[in-house]
Amino acid sequence: MTLLDGTLEVLNLLALATGVAYAVLAARRNRLCWIAGAVSSASAAVLSGVNKLPMQSALQVFYVGMSVYGWWSWSRSSSNGELMIGVWPPRWHVATGLALVAVSLLTAYWLLPGEMAAWPLLDSLTTWFSLLATWLAARARLENWLYWIVINGVMVFLFYAQQVWGMAVLSVLLMGIAVSGYIAWRRQFRAQAVPA
Repeated sequence: MTLLDGTLEVLNLLALATGVAYAVLAARRNRLCWIAGAVSSASAAVLSGVNKLPMQSALQVFYVGMSVYGWWSWSRSSSNGELMIGVWPPRWHVATGLALVAVSLLTAYWLLPGEMAAWPLLDSLTTWFSLLATWLAARARLENWLYWIVINGVMVFLFYAQQVWGMAVLSVLLMGIAVSGYIAWRRQFRAQAVPA
């Protein structure tokens, strides 16, 4: 095993452990999730770049910045230590979804020449929709978990196909945590709507 291989193994484990910590803490509405998320994203950025997933690498770098925003947003929007959860109107999801599919097609077309990306369309779709899901999570919108369930399902395939086992395992775990997070946040959202 070379030094590079050893470093990549450590990054795989670090991304896995801190990625799970992020999802579990986010499901519990604990703002420490954003610190774990930053560490996981920095590790995943390197892994994605080395494994010819440029959109995923760029996305992970963006996540590090979103972690700062998420920490700030959750700190500012919580009242009495409890994060208030909201939802988006369905028409916003449709309009945003159509726009992101169009941007993904353009990005995939740009990535096609040469061997810039192993899976241009899937890499692009998961990247752009992950940006949306991350923003929704930072804004404490319930639907972020539904996006993460689908995105992580696709990511399992992408990382497995590129033999990035740690990120593939992480994506499987994150799918399960996203289901749990959605259930927990939906329960909290409904409790918010009931007058005390």
